[in-house]
Amino acid sequence: MGEVINLNKARKAREKAAAAAEADGNRVKHGRSKAERNLEKARSEKAEAHLNGHQRKRAGDDEESQT
Repeated sequence: MGEVINLNKARKAREKAAAAAEADGNRVKHGRSKAERNLEKARSEKAEAHLNGHQRKRAGDDEESQT
């Protein structure tokens, strides 16, 4: 016969592991210096501007409707 386990302890351990994984993700996401955040923002703005610069204009579109 198998080992007897306490389901309440198993549930709490599973929830604790999930919370720890979420905390690790938040540390990576938010645990950066101001310089790193500014660098990432500048890179994403440059990439967006690069993509927007390569958009093709349609014959029916005018300048005001492009945003």
